[in-house]
Amino acid sequence: MSKRFLVGSGLLLGLLGVLLVRFGNPANMGICVACFVRDIAGGLGLHRAAAVQYLRPEISGFILGSFLIALFAREFKVRGGSSPLPRFFIGFAIMLGALIFLGCPLRMLLRLAAGDLNALIGLFGFISGTGAGVFFLRRGFSLGRAYPQSAANGLFIPAIALGLLLLVSLAPVFIFFSESGPGSFRAPFMISLAAGLLAGITVQRSRLCQVGCFRDLMLLGDPHLLNGSVAILAGAFALNLVFGYVNIGFSGQPVAHTAAQWNFIGLAIVGLGATLLGGCPLRQTVMAGEGDTDAGLAFLGMTAGAAFAHNFGLAAGPTGVPVAGQAAAFFSVIFLLGLGFAFSASQSNIPIKGGIASER
Repeated sequence: MSKRFLVGSGLLLGLLGVLLVRFGNPANMGICVACFVRDIAGGLGLHRAAAVQYLRPEISGFILGSFLIALFAREFKVRGGSSPLPRFFIGFAIMLGALIFLGCPLRMLLRLAAGDLNALIGLFGFISGTGAGVFFLRRGFSLGRAYPQSAANGLFIPAIALGLLLLVSLAPVFIFFSESGPGSFRAPFMISLAAGLLAGITVQRSRLCQVGCFRDLMLLGDPHLLNGSVAILAGAFALNLVFGYVNIGFSGQPVAHTAAQWNFIGLAIVGLGATLLGGCPLRQTVMAGEGDTDAGLAFLGMTAGAAFAHNFGLAAGPTGVPVAGQAAAFFSVIFLLGLGFAFSASQSNIPIKGGIASER
């Protein structure tokens, strides 16, 4: 993919992230895969944290946009079978890390573009976690090869996305909608869906990936994907300036906390887990739409992780990270490091096969 197209895609994603705030999404949270999946888990009643319950149409848009453009471009290739259970639990751990930081890597960039310096600490953690993942890649880490599967397997996640749209449209009594808190801030349905579809199409075509940009730079010396992340930051910052959303500092930031060590650790977990998976939460969601059933399992793992985090009081809040969340972060780090060693060809210099993982 050309550098110009990648930069254009990043700019578009950054602009969409700010425009969705303008239309009603929470501040500095125009787009956040982790936050939106958490809200969906709450909307389905998988957790009962009343402040974060809403079936965010953007997530369905990411999946269906990817699905439709992959069909159009003849890139809908159903594959999977590469360590499904580990992928599920890596997705679970990634969500725990994201909810300790309070955002996915994309929200990290959007927070940084609005002046939230807590996100800068998170960025350092994310790069460190990615570096740990690259260490395992150099040792030959692999979750195994994905194999072609029947087309029906690739329809499950798009079908779930359609089902979520139907539920949020019909609003049956068993679906939950926040009346206060972040879940109550939402852009109009059609705007959210349109932005999600556009983002899904864009990411599928450009291969934008926040963890991929640092992984490729460290592992291959290739800065290509980094151009996309820089463009996201630049586009969001420019529009934040126009709307007067820039507030530089650590304190008083929306849906954020100032516990620096946990901002660092939370996104370090995300960086490590996403490197092992082969893509950031947004990239995994888009890959699930284009027929990657392994990415679909990671997406379901993230959903389960969000429900678990709020049911057991692990998620951070404006005052910081609860003790239970700190313990969950510790066990997440141990799990991911153990998995890294267990699936590595230790003490060998086996080359990585099949190209970079996010292009599987």
